[in-house]
Amino acid sequence: MSPTSETAQGGRRLVIVESPAKAKTIKGYLGPGYVVEASVGHIRDLPNGAAEVPEKYTGEVRRLGVDVEHDFQPVYVVNADKKAQVRKLKEQLAQSDELFLATDEDREGEAIAWHLLEVLKPKVPVHRMVFHEITKDAIRAAVANPRELNQRMVDAQETRRILDRLYGYEVSPVLWKKVMPKLSAGRVQSVATRLVVERERERIAFRSAEYWDLTGTFATGRTGDASDPSSLTARLASVDGRRVAQGRDFGSDGQLKSASAGQVLHLDEANARALAAALENAAFAVRSVESKPYRRSPYAPFRTTTLQQEASRKLGFGAKATMQVAQKLYENGFITYMRTDSTTLSDTAVAAARAQVTQLYGADYLPDRPRTYAGKVKNAQEAHEAIRPSGDRFRTPAETGLSGDQFRLYELIWKRTVASQMKDAVGNSVTVRIAGTASDGRDAEFTASGKTITFHGFMKAYVEGADDPNAELDDRERRLPQVGEGDALRADEITVDGHATKPPARYTEASLVKELEEREIGRPSTYASIIGTILDRGYVFKKGTALVPSFLSFAVVNLLEKHFGRLVDYDFTAKMEDDLDCIARGEAQAVPWLKRFYFGAGAAAGGPAAAEGSAADAGNGDGDHLGGLKALVTDLGAIDAREISSFPVGDGIVLRVGRYGPYVERGEKGEEGHQRADVPEDLAPDELTLEHAEELLAKPSGDFALGKDPVSGHEIVAKAGRYGPYVTEVLPEGTPKTGKNAVKPRTASLFKTMSPDTVTLEDALRLMSLPRVVGTDAEGVEITAQNGRYGPYLKKGTDSRSLETEEQLFTITLEQALAIYAQPKQRGRAAAKPPLKELGTDPVSERPVVVKDGRFGPYVTDGETNATLRTGDSVETITPERGYELLAEKRAKGPAKKTAKKAVKKTAAKKTVAKKTVAKKTAAKKTTAKKTTATAKKTAASKASADE
Repeated sequence: MSPTSETAQGGRRLVIVESPAKAKTIKGYLGPGYVVEASVGHIRDLPNGAAEVPEKYTGEVRRLGVDVEHDFQPVYVVNADKKAQVRKLKEQLAQSDELFLATDEDREGEAIAWHLLEVLKPKVPVHRMVFHEITKDAIRAAVANPRELNQRMVDAQETRRILDRLYGYEVSPVLWKKVMPKLSAGRVQSVATRLVVERERERIAFRSAEYWDLTGTFATGRTGDASDPSSLTARLASVDGRRVAQGRDFGSDGQLKSASAGQVLHLDEANARALAAALENAAFAVRSVESKPYRRSPYAPFRTTTLQQEASRKLGFGAKATMQVAQKLYENGFITYMRTDSTTLSDTAVAAARAQVTQLYGADYLPDRPRTYAGKVKNAQEAHEAIRPSGDRFRTPAETGLSGDQFRLYELIWKRTVASQMKDAVGNSVTVRIAGTASDGRDAEFTASGKTITFHGFMKAYVEGADDPNAELDDRERRLPQVGEGDALRADEITVDGHATKPPARYTEASLVKELEEREIGRPSTYASIIGTILDRGYVFKKGTALVPSFLSFAVVNLLEKHFGRLVDYDFTAKMEDDLDCIARGEAQAVPWLKRFYFGAGAAAGGPAAAEGSAADAGNGDGDHLGGLKALVTDLGAIDAREISSFPVGDGIVLRVGRYGPYVERGEKGEEGHQRADVPEDLAPDELTLEHAEELLAKPSGDFALGKDPVSGHEIVAKAGRYGPYVTEVLPEGTPKTGKNAVKPRTASLFKTMSPDTVTLEDALRLMSLPRVVGTDAEGVEITAQNGRYGPYLKKGTDSRSLETEEQLFTITLEQALAIYAQPKQRGRAAAKPPLKELGTDPVSERPVVVKDGRFGPYVTDGETNATLRTGDSVETITPERGYELLAEKRAKGPAKKTAKKAVKKTAAKKTVAKKTVAKKTAAKKTTAKKTTATAKKTAASKASADE
């Protein structure tokens, strides 16, 4: 069957895909007789709450959305926002002779296709249409060669969904009770959070070590050039045959590792300076020259995780932004499917890449045979190839017509794909050892390493980035002078260098993705949504590109490790992935596995004992026994909420995570000497040292009694609130606080120039006297001076005018106020404030990026796109890279959606029946169009399980 107008004349065919953008692109490749519609992601799912569960279900089924007593039957409901779309699909299907389900070719896409079948209940022939790129040839081939629905893939995805629902809905309430309301736990998100927390624990426990060495600049005595430099720089490697200690020789406790102790020479500053002085007049000569051939092979084409990592390193994109941009490129036919574990290229793609190598770089860069890349991902789940430009001829970036983030990501994918079919880079690596004898007789040996590339090969097209900003990239050359053994060298300078070991680097989005994949935790296609979840939940925040765990995440992970150890164990989580893949391959059954997970091996529920080596047997070696999830969440008596959220800092000071944020405390409440102070939520845990905690406790906190109001007799106090300092009055006991007769205390925010510990009673009474009546205008309209959210202002009826200073609230006269109102009201923006910080030029827009102070706080802007600074970001510490990343994420989200005023349009069309009918139809059409557009952007997000 060919999708042409001739073959389509025999009937009407309905093709259903996930997104409107994808539908629009595919529609252009199919002839008349084909109707392409979007499901807009999942049309049904497990209920989000008991209110969505049909009335016939009660008890645990209503709470979980899963009937755990009857083979874990899920309760699926059509999402409220999808009912109109389902109705439309049913109407289209009623007019069609065939149905093609063209959702993505992975587990998630297969599940969407199955749900469509279950809901639409078609009575016409059904075909499963699959493709991994949206080109005319690929779409037509997919129509001509459909397949059946893969029920195994559906079962595996359904098992995953049920598993994640049970995990999230059973464990999250434990967090609500013992830590804080509205928290969430998830099979992968909790493990990802644990990784970030463990890295921070390592940083807290880390003790720096100091070590010293020497650097020498040695001259050959010849006139040098680019290919043969006249000098080289070498670092001290050994003294009297003993290797000089480097950072790798020290442990996290700041001491030499046992394997290095006695084997290496640990130089302190005094000894290093003494050695440098002893070498001041020494004669140096080349002891040895070792040359080895250098060869570097191309990197494999992108799969999902490597694309996320490289986009983070090279473009400053977060994982979520990368996938949003990639989704647009795929749906518009520029790249192949972007959720894949495969590094394989089709024969067509290999031919296209090789043709482009010859065309752009010449035949010398083309290997004799096509390169193939073996998959490195265990249980690779996707059935398609690597991420590459679509089609049988690759468009160069300039030919695409793309711009901005889409252009940059396409260019990255295109370069990587073409480079994967190019020749190796070859060259030479050289190590030169230089020796000299000190005045005290000690033998000192310096080493220098060099690298020259004689043929760049694939590096002409692409060089991979590095997570470590100080790491040397593959194409970097280091040329050394051409010297031979025994050649005399002159020491122009010998410097003494001090070093300190550094704590392990925090994870970035790129390195966390890499770590999750290496540990085989979760699915690569969900990593972007997982990182987004832990950021949104407040478990992690960003400082620059680093992922910093919050104190809240320490409490959550502490609880999970102590009472649900298996559930956040890395091996256990990885083994669950293996089990789920066994189900997908038909090697295991879903229901018995779910019974073992939920009720425990051999429990009364009738599940068989867990097989050796399965997830139910995995553990962290701490003796924690997984007796079934249900048993674990039922007995919570052993969980001490206070202990879980308390972390000793030292000297009797404890960090506690309370319901309203973290705080430090010394002693118990009510006891003499008790101290307590809030901890800034954006403070990194490794920065809360004993000294810092003491500083926080030493700062004035709590209520400051200012005196009594001479008029009311009420006590006036100054407080530090969550939204800033303020003053208020203390009402007498017995004053009604609720009901009709409730009395609210007078309250006023402090001016920016005031603080709770310096404000006076007079200041407080003045502040609480606001708003102040300035007077009335000629028409008798009252003018008041008020302090608002955006600063001081005058108000006359509905007309507001800004004041320049807070002090004007008390000093402005009626005459001055009338003069302000006599001026035309500014309709545009106020004069622009100078930027708070300049960050540099944005690599996408090529416009200068600055930090500005806005109505809702500081934000970064390039003049086209604005992005508010997040928790953990500050004007003082934000880096250019972080600024570019925030702008990239904002651009990937697209412009903010505007709410249409439909009601007004409907009301206007009431004069005649005919007009009313037309108006309603028009409004309905607009509503549907807008809703489709708005919901389309959710498709990428809905592709990943929320409970993970």
